[in-house]
Amino acid sequence: MLPSLKIILDIQEYDMKMIRLMRLKKERASELSSIDSLRKELRKQQADKEAEIGDLSRSITAQETKISEIKERVKKLEAKQNTVKKVDEFNALTQEMTSSERERIATEQITSDMIDKRAMEEEILEKIKESLRQSEESSQHLETEILESILLINQEGSSLKKSRDLLVKGADPEIMKVYERLLNNKKDRVIVAIENRTCSGCHISLTAQHENLVRKGERLVFCEHCSRIHYWQDSEAIEGTSVATKKRRRRATAV
Repeated sequence: MLPSLKIILDIQEYDMKMIRLMRLKKERASELSSIDSLRKELRKQQADKEAEIGDLSRSITAQETKISEIKERVKKLEAKQNTVKKVDEFNALTQEMTSSERERIATEQITSDMIDKRAMEEEILEKIKESLRQSEESSQHLETEILESILLINQEGSSLKKSRDLLVKGADPEIMKVYERLLNNKKDRVIVAIENRTCSGCHISLTAQHENLVRKGERLVFCEHCSRIHYWQDSEAIEGTSVATKKRRRRATAV
């Protein structure tokens, strides 16, 4: 293995941990956003329903005023009818009173329908308020837990970054530039071992010539298919790196 790759391998392990933390943080933040979106939607439904009920109440009041006006009009027509002596005038007033009564009955029916609708909308409003109350109560503990986990993620990430920064000081600057460019592009491991003449990154077979170049460890060798940097995974070459520690753990687990 190219000696300068050893320290980059350790840096990569820190980066993988930090990437996993960032993904977890994003998931947890998404959960918070979903909780907040639900509450906002319920509050919007509540406000819309309250506005709708308000409009209905104003319309009902207007209709009730109209009914009162019709009744008053009928009374005046009745009083006037009692004073007229001509049959034609009496019949005309009777016809006008009959028309007003029909208008009153129709208006009362409209008003009754509005009152029924308002009662139904008020029931829906109460259900929305109850859903909002339950959502706020149930999500309070979850939000606290999520915020605490995000705080722990930030603390762990900060600790990992400090350790990583110390390693970077001893790394080859040119190789670090190449490594970080690949890492920014893939957001995954970019220095990978060859296993059974196959890239362990993209899992595509490699040529014997390519494998020999990696074995020699004289320069950086990139995968022809995914552009990852390859290294030869022998125990002596990776001894002292975090990769070797992980391999020993896997062997111990298998036993």
